[in-house]
Amino acid sequence: MVKLFSCLLFLLFLASAQARSVASTQPHQLKYFEIRTNPKAKRCSYTLTIKTSCSSTSYTRDKVSLAFGDAYGNEVYAPRLDDPSSRTFERCSTDTFQIKGPCTYEICYLYLLRTGSDGWKPESVKIYGPNTRAITFYYNTFLPNGVWYGFNHCGGGRFTSAVM
Repeated sequence: MVKLFSCLLFLLFLASAQARSVASTQPHQLKYFEIRTNPKAKRCSYTLTIKTSCSSTSYTRDKVSLAFGDAYGNEVYAPRLDDPSSRTFERCSTDTFQIKGPCTYEICYLYLLRTGSDGWKPESVKIYGPNTRAITFYYNTFLPNGVWYGFNHCGGGRFTSAVM
């Protein structure tokens, strides 16, 4: 019995070492958010997979921006992910994006900004990067209009005083 428990514990450890998911908290709104750029930082490539909920609007023409980063102030910003002509963010769809930005360590925050009148309900956002394990942030709620909305699991740092 002890061997079986030890094996299961080891397998669980291996599975969690490959990817992280952030499911224990709900997204929140930021009172204030300033995009920081560091033109001298080394550039890295990231793959983002965004899954739109099946209970979202059928499609959105809203502008969708994204920012994520680590606890050391390395931040990746995508000013506009959406493209209404390509059917991005349709209900029950999964969209994949390649974006470049400063290299990060462990990604610990992600915020989305939706601007428009259609509405949009992302289910999840998964980020793959060169220096970090893949991480998934679970939204499954309609994004409010005109505010940065998301997660901060950095344990203090940049956003501590900015969250509601």
